[in-house]
Amino acid sequence: MRASKVRRAMAAAGEVAAAVGLATHDAVVLQDSNKVSLRLLPCDVLARVAPVAHQVAWFEVELARRLAEVGAPVATLVEPGVHEWDGFEVTLWTYYETVAEASPVDYAEALERLHAGMRQVDVPTPHFLDRVAEAQHLAASRDRSPDLADEDRELLGDALRDLSASVSERGGAEQVLHGEPHPGNVLATTSGPVFIDFETCCRGPVEFDVAHAPEEVGEQYSSLDRESLRLCRILVLAMVTAWRWDRDDRFPDGRRLGLEGLAQIRAALGRT
Repeated sequence: MRASKVRRAMAAAGEVAAAVGLATHDAVVLQDSNKVSLRLLPCDVLARVAPVAHQVAWFEVELARRLAEVGAPVATLVEPGVHEWDGFEVTLWTYYETVAEASPVDYAEALERLHAGMRQVDVPTPHFLDRVAEAQHLAASRDRSPDLADEDRELLGDALRDLSASVSERGGAEQVLHGEPHPGNVLATTSGPVFIDFETCCRGPVEFDVAHAPEEVGEQYSSLDRESLRLCRILVLAMVTAWRWDRDDRFPDGRRLGLEGLAQIRAALGRT
């Protein structure tokens, strides 16, 4: 978010916290992207703040609540519901003290438990191919990705189309997925890994989720279609690379990552 919007988001979080009886005199920005994550002090609560237009907070809160009820390793809410203030949606979560990164074994076990919990909840979600289609539209649009060279645009389009078709053709079982269980969405707490940020939740094969985790994690995850996982890793790389070429992308050092992603896709597909 722009600096002025971040300041407004911080103010909104403080007002909501005060309204529900939480003591807060300071806020530390932990993450700033399409939403802002804040550590509120001294109450030590995590506030997630997004513009009301995003309209994803209610889904995320309800899914996290239901997953917690079935014992899935997810972050828990401090205050139920979604609070609107000054054009923002504010949700309040437990703040976790984190330790070193989760080991591949712990990460994989937690992801398997998350998937087991997700098989117990029935929620309407997009299909993973819908998310692929979003990346395809971005890569195909010269207006949305004006700095993407024609040959790179063709590479991304081909990769997204062919890899998604190949994954689908393998015919694996599908279920509710996190959507992006990468290390940035896993908190290594003193009680074990917990997952956060469910706004990208979708339905598809578990290999699509595991492809977001480091390779060492995938090696520890049981009962996977290894060829599907290999294809999904390249597919996810292509999706992430497409997003780095979005003219509105604010990811730190995004252009360098976009160039690296193109080189990695070429190498993975033998198109160097």
